[in-house]
Amino acid sequence: MIGIVGAGAFGTALAVALARAGRDVRLWARDADQVHTMRDTRRNDRALPGVNLPDNVSIHAEIAEIVGGEALLLAVPMQSLGSVLDTYHEIGSAQTLVACCKGVDLASLRGPVALIHDRRPGADAAILTGPSFAGDIAKGLPTALTLATTGEGSRLQELLSTPTLRLYRTDDITGAELGGALKNVIAIAAGTVIGAGLGDSARAALMTRGYAEMVRLAGAMGARPETLAGLSGLGDLVLTCTSAQSRNFRYGCALGKGEAFDPRVTVEGVATARAVVRLATERRIDMPVTAMVDALASGRIALNDAIGQLMSRPLKQE
Repeated sequence: MIGIVGAGAFGTALAVALARAGRDVRLWARDADQVHTMRDTRRNDRALPGVNLPDNVSIHAEIAEIVGGEALLLAVPMQSLGSVLDTYHEIGSAQTLVACCKGVDLASLRGPVALIHDRRPGADAAILTGPSFAGDIAKGLPTALTLATTGEGSRLQELLSTPTLRLYRTDDITGAELGGALKNVIAIAAGTVIGAGLGDSARAALMTRGYAEMVRLAGAMGARPETLAGLSGLGDLVLTCTSAQSRNFRYGCALGKGEAFDPRVTVEGVATARAVVRLATERRIDMPVTAMVDALASGRIALNDAIGQLMSRPLKQE
């Protein structure tokens, strides 16, 4: 049995994919009304419209009913992960806990796996990350992800892989975490470029310089360069900077156009930018794109001023 905490789009998509591969899946939702609706309709149109839940996906309102299996996937937003672990003590350290979120915790400046280890010392913790949209996974479209784990990981890799979901394993947790977190920040910047009508050439330049920032910070924190060049870094960066399916990219487009964005939509890159600016300041690492995203998102700078500041930076060797 595989338990999944969180019936958002990604948690639901993973439930569908794993169930289609023959796994027994138990999906938990915080909202009791959502649980009843999903049980009655066998769909989760609130988060993932148009997708039917296989019969071997059961929906639960109590976390105690989904723990104790081969793995527990934590498919909740990054900024909610700590509070979920603090609130639901049924999530123990005796089972494999897999974070399925991307970002840096604002309170502790830690990634998902470090947050799990802080709340559940001794737990076998992992993170599932990489270039993926929930809709693609739920439709059974080919997707490849990175599984970064503190343990040996081959059993978990087999458990979570399906005919259409291919997992690559690594022990570089820092690199996998930061790749998934930082690409959301750069995706906001890329969306801003497109929303402001600055063109694809500007987006390509922005993605390249943003990737350099990702590598710079990750390297300073002990990550391996090849991890950032893989699925959880460059792969995810390309996907989220080039598709309107990305919430971070869409948010950036709204910023670039000067339009309001739906406050109900979780945009992980906003909080991540704020946290990463603090990390970069502490480590004296230059991250101008990330700093501008944070300033734009918080309203501390106007778009034209941000563009002017980036374009007027001193010329230097690449």
